[in-house]
Amino acid sequence: MKERSGTVLVAGSANLDFVARASHVPGPGETVLGRDFGIFPGGKGANQAVACARAGGVSTRMLLALGEDVFAPLIEESLRGAGVQLHVVRVAERATGAALICVSDDAENAITVAPGANSMLRAVDLPDLEGVEYLLLQLETPLGTVMDIARAANAAGINVVLNAAPAQPLPDELLDVTDVLIVNEDELTKVAGHGGSVAERLQSVHVPLAIVTLGPRGCCARERGEFFLQPSFRVESVDTTAAGDTFCGVLAASLCSNATLPQALRRASAAAALATTRVGAQSSIPTYDDVEALMRYRITQSDDDALAAYCELTTYCGLQPSQIIPPN
Repeated sequence: MKERSGTVLVAGSANLDFVARASHVPGPGETVLGRDFGIFPGGKGANQAVACARAGGVSTRMLLALGEDVFAPLIEESLRGAGVQLHVVRVAERATGAALICVSDDAENAITVAPGANSMLRAVDLPDLEGVEYLLLQLETPLGTVMDIARAANAAGINVVLNAAPAQPLPDELLDVTDVLIVNEDELTKVAGHGGSVAERLQSVHVPLAIVTLGPRGCCARERGEFFLQPSFRVESVDTTAAGDTFCGVLAASLCSNATLPQALRRASAAAALATTRVGAQSSIPTYDDVEALMRYRITQSDDDALAAYCELTTYCGLQPSQIIPPN
């Protein structure tokens, strides 16, 4: 594993996930007879912190709020076990956050989150930012809190990484202090405020670096005038829970370790792919060595071409091949 070269602070949510497997995700009013059931530590913030810590190369800290109940120690144990240094806000009047998750046989999921103590996190709870190089945020805590924390980090010269999930429109004031925006395709539409091609939507988001994850297709990034492509790694998926969170955590760790953007996208994509091969949230997040092994797989030119076509980079942006940076 690489030596540690920086610190990432994750500020955000922590939940206990109650996961049931079923043939398909139920529709409105439908009851589905499930099969396996498990309880796993989760929450976007906590998942991303675990992914960041397991990625290697950086120290990882997390600011989170937990209730004073039997669920909180399970989350703390998982985070500390991954090597995350905790800054815990204790909330007596709220339960620890919880998520009800149904995972279908085709590895898709439907999630309902009860925020609980997460809704009580405030910017005044921020720990000392000395030594922090990257701040990683999500939207499972109050938007006002996210904005205040992002402003504080920006004022301190810290790189702000925002995973705009769950999907919602974002105020310009938040985007103005965001250095790296990570979204899936639905979230990109919300942030951009319009439809159109992936390239068109990425172009209209005014942050220095915008990244959209595209599930089994891969991901596409726009850094100022350049586009970067990373097709997905082919794996046998069983559960997509926490794949996006894994991508975010590993990407932040890689950037903090001074990786180039193509290197960071490749490592984050490999980690996210591996996360889909295991059940659960934090339990599915791979180690540094696991990711190293998968990264020996080389993406083919046809994969790269298919991703470029899906994003409509050449048709919308009029880019020459030299302006689209391939993964290898």
